[in-house]
Order: sequence, then C-alpha cells, then structure tokens
Amino acid sequence: MAAAERPLEGLSVLVLEDDFYLAEDAREALEAAGAAVLGPCRDAAAAVDLAERRRPDFALLDINLGEGPQFGPARTFRDRGVPFLFMTGYDADVVPGDLQDVERLEKPVAAPRLVAAVARACRA
Repeated sequence: MAAAERPLEGLSVLVLEDDFYLAEDAREALEAAGAAVLGPCRDAAAAVDLAERRRPDFALLDINLGEGPQFGPARTFRDRGVPFLFMTGYDADVVPGDLQDVERLEKPVAAPRLVAAVARACRA
C-alpha cells in the first residue's frame, strides 16, 4: 500500500474505550492505516499501566468509562508528553478548561475521520 493509504505507518496508538464495538472499530481503522494499536483498554488504570510498559506515540481517550466523565487519564498522558484526542459523546462544555485545547471527536467516529484526526495530530 502507498504511504497515503497508511498514514499512521510506524506509529503506536493506545486506545482507551470501554465500549467493545467502538473500541474494535477504532482498532480496525487504526491498524488498516498502519498503526500498531495498544489495547484497546477498557479502564483508565489499564491504559496508564500499558502506557508505562509500552510508551505510545499517541492515544485515543474516551471521557466516560462507565462512571461519568474522567479526566485523570488525559492529564496523565499530557504530563508524560503523549499527545492524545478525545473520542466521546460528551459536548465540549464538559471538558475542563485545562483540556479545552484537546481535539474532541464525537462518537461514533467514521474510520476516515478518525485516521485523519490522528494523522493530523501526529504531524503537529
């Protein structure tokens, strides 16, 4: 495949998403674009643990992991210098001020849009 067809070639992307079907859709889209997917992880602790063992180049983070909005994982990834974006059903007004600059993709996210957003963020 041409590089344009696999814009995430060589990148590792951690997926934190508690919904099995959405996580699998994201995994399939990212792998088809050339990324090595870490996870998907269903909870914050698993994602942080995995990121400690295998530092990702990028992360996709769900905001609600079954217990309402959680921003601890986002702050942990930011503190560690791992770029990320939110993949969520929440409106932007739920995101705290210190994370307002993070791109937010509204679920469900079409594969081409997801891949383009990750590629754009990794180039930035």
